[in-house]
Amino acid sequence: MELKIAPSILGVDYGRMNEHLVELAPFSDYFHVDVMDGNFVDNISIGAPVVERIKSDVPLDCHLMINNPHRYIKDFAEAGAYSITIHAEASLHLSDDVQKIKDAGCKACVALNPDTPVDKISKVLPMLDMVLVMSVHPGFGGQAFIPEVLEKVKWLREHYPNLDIQIDGGINEETARLAIEAGANVLVSGSYILKSDDPAKAAASLRP
Repeated sequence: MELKIAPSILGVDYGRMNEHLVELAPFSDYFHVDVMDGNFVDNISIGAPVVERIKSDVPLDCHLMINNPHRYIKDFAEAGAYSITIHAEASLHLSDDVQKIKDAGCKACVALNPDTPVDKISKVLPMLDMVLVMSVHPGFGGQAFIPEVLEKVKWLREHYPNLDIQIDGGINEETARLAIEAGANVLVSGSYILKSDDPAKAAASLRP
């Protein structure tokens, strides 16, 4: 599987968002857009109106850390999302919500929190374009990587060899190696890239 780097834009300067994204674009396969509602997670970020104002050719990977995601799938699709990730823990009717993402013309992804087993999404796995394995508890950047989640990555890669497997949380040069060895091929990295003195070099260091 082709390795892809997805900088999380949670830490960008929103006052100069598009200017900042131009700087990140040359080494970004996706921009990972964290959307938080203050309910599903204890933090608030941005919504579809801000996503709509992103001007970039880099595909937008919108990660909805929100309750009742079915209410907002259409909004994010129309705002320009390339892929939409919803949480297995937040969706009341997961298969219906996955189909709604696909019907909206976006790639469909489901996220698993560190304590959530893969069994939780067994019925929808054949429908998915990508699975996001959270390697931290969602809500805040800068957390330490939880290595136990790599067992989920290994299982997914063994049973779904053509599936994009994304990992998010605590990704740096060292943990990226572990994630890649386990089978992840989409690396989300926020603080490690955005807080670096040389973001391009930091992003490059994630590649083998």
